[in-house]
Amino acid sequence: MRYRTVMLVISLLLLGAMGGAVYGEDTAQFRDLFNGKDLSGWVNVNTDKDTWSVCDGLLVCTGHPIGVMRSEQQYENFILHIEWRHMEPGGNSGVFAWSEGTTPANRPLPKGLEIQMLELEWVNLNKGKDGTLPPIAYVHGELFGANGVETAPDNPRGTRSKSLENRCKGKGEWNVYDVVCVDGTVKLSVNGKFVNGISKSSVKKGYLCLESEGAEIHFRNIRILELPPGITTPEQCAPVVKE
Repeated sequence: MRYRTVMLVISLLLLGAMGGAVYGEDTAQFRDLFNGKDLSGWVNVNTDKDTWSVCDGLLVCTGHPIGVMRSEQQYENFILHIEWRHMEPGGNSGVFAWSEGTTPANRPLPKGLEIQMLELEWVNLNKGKDGTLPPIAYVHGELFGANGVETAPDNPRGTRSKSLENRCKGKGEWNVYDVVCVDGTVKLSVNGKFVNGISKSSVKKGYLCLESEGAEIHFRNIRILELPPGITTPEQCAPVVKE
């Protein structure tokens, strides 16, 4: 990564990834991916027309059916700020980075890098056959490649990377993810602290996708700051969806 880009990322992290940063003669600015009024900039991939809506400035997902909505354009290197809250105990959702804009045959979710969003009660509602509980680390920002994306996890749980600290809040409370995605590496901050990461992603450019997976979830303040591109081969890019 070039020095100026490194300094930009450091400046942004010190500022809480919420504003512009000035370095040298350049000015970087976040821009909104959700305008609080309608679904401009987003494309329904495989959910119903009423799965996604806007209410009181919030992006509302019913959770039904399972599927995704994607960004209109692809992104390579960027910082994503997104705020979310589950409205049901044990709710399931997530955001995909570097994902394909379509889904594989007979699968509701795309190929991409998933940043997990599970409500805290998920572990209690999904006990193993022997009555054991899944690790709490599973619910708050687990990172993993879905449908063929390969990564190197910072904190391995099998092929997935688990968070080192549980910082998520429960049903009805807002959570904040700041996601730094640069050259196949992802670092995730949960509610103001970096707790997880992956590297060496086999895909480094693609669409952002928001996930509908069985429970109502709300989103707000979805913002992105695009960073300079890197050396990315065609094989490391998601196919462009032709409208």
